[in-house]
Amino acid sequence: MKIIVKGKNKYEPTNEIRDYAERKLAKMDVYFKRPEEISGTVLCKQYDAYNEVEITIPTKNLILRAEVKSETFNSAIDLAIDKLESQMRKHKSKIYSSLKRREGVGGYYAANDDFDLEQMKTELIATNLVKSKKVDLKPMTPDDAVAQMEMLGHSFYIFQNVENNKVCVVYLREDHDYGIIETSL
Repeated sequence: MKIIVKGKNKYEPTNEIRDYAERKLAKMDVYFKRPEEISGTVLCKQYDAYNEVEITIPTKNLILRAEVKSETFNSAIDLAIDKLESQMRKHKSKIYSSLKRREGVGGYYAANDDFDLEQMKTELIATNLVKSKKVDLKPMTPDDAVAQMEMLGHSFYIFQNVENNKVCVVYLREDHDYGIIETSL
């Protein structure tokens, strides 16, 4: 796997952190049949109270992502790798059943059958889609959508943006700011 380690907010990772991240992320190669076609990005952010590591591994039709905060970068990298491996175990059956029919996707994932079946069943218990809901899109501004979301006590809200007539989603971010997702259709 090609691994890119970079910093954010004026932080530049040291060579030791780069080497540690590359060594740890290289262990993820076993999950892919052609790891040389996969690239992973490790984004290191340093704050006063903690360090944060965000690892993203995009494939053709799936994005693996983990974001972890910890006191040290090494522990954050370890925890992020653990999260990614858990995602792979948790979603392995879904990947094989629903995505392998798409051209090229099945070839990305190794037939690594050394997973504990009972553990996988336990992790998959809460992964079934159990509810479907239709939403009437109401034309409004993003600020009105945020206000509506807060009144409902939700962490996201779907609406039609009056400024451009696109379907959008406003959401509450982990840093307690708001984000907006805009569709391109």
